[in-house]
Amino acid sequence: MSKKDKKKQNTDNEKDIKNEEQSAQNEQTAEKAVDEKETDNSNGSDQKEEKKEPTWEDKYNELNDRYLRLYSEFENFRRRTAKERVEMMNNAGSDMIKEVLPVLDDMERAIESNKDSDDIESIKEGFNLVHNKLFKTLEGKGLKPMNSIGEKFDPETADAIAKIPAPEKKMKGKVVDVVEKGYYLNDSILRYAKVVVGE
Repeated sequence: MSKKDKKKQNTDNEKDIKNEEQSAQNEQTAEKAVDEKETDNSNGSDQKEEKKEPTWEDKYNELNDRYLRLYSEFENFRRRTAKERVEMMNNAGSDMIKEVLPVLDDMERAIESNKDSDDIESIKEGFNLVHNKLFKTLEGKGLKPMNSIGEKFDPETADAIAKIPAPEKKMKGKVVDVVEKGYYLNDSILRYAKVVVGE
């Protein structure tokens, strides 16, 4: 092999080595670029995730807003129910009063007609009629009188205002007289009877 051929071969070998080095460098640069791109992508997705997750301040503001809305709704509800309750209390007796008004009219007519009347029997009859009308009206609303006379004294339904000797032996511990009648309203005690008990 001549010197010229050797020199050419060396030059070719050097070129091959340089080419190999260059391709290795290119591969490293490409790998580095890919790594950097992946890192950028992962950082970008992390940043996106960070943007998606609300901060403590956002959470606080959201909860505070919810609380204020609920508080406002509750205050409105409370005011409305208080107003309705007052209206109900003011108008609760209106139905009952409407039912009793005719009895009041009858009483006024009886008073007017009895001014010049000397007939005691007609006056008594008028009182009985007005009483019966009033009682029927109240009975229709659930009023029921207590029948206490002759019954065993029950402190749950009556108040003993006096004790007297029993007129008969069987009347001991029982109601002898009723001073003020007791009443039920729809099976609940409306007024306790005031009674005299035998002993």
